[in-house]
Amino acid sequence: MRRIDWPGLMRAGMHGLGLTPDQFWRLTPAELRIMLGAEQAAPPLTRARLEELAAAFPDIDRAAKQEASNGRDRDAEGSA
Repeated sequence: MRRIDWPGLMRAGMHGLGLTPDQFWRLTPAELRIMLGAEQAAPPLTRARLEELAAAFPDIDRAAKQEASNGRDRDAEGSA
């Protein structure tokens, strides 16, 4: 289990974010992470990125998949 760097978090919250000690200690860990920018959402998927992913990871053609499946069935029958 990792130890929590309380001095570092306190510096980030009180000096970096300008929180008072009371404000810092009232925050949940999730709220502090969001305020420090650790929970930034992933950017939306653009058409260009979708096309890039589609080229890198093409869908398997159903006919090719069926043909491969039939080949495994024939192999299983031959060994029985």
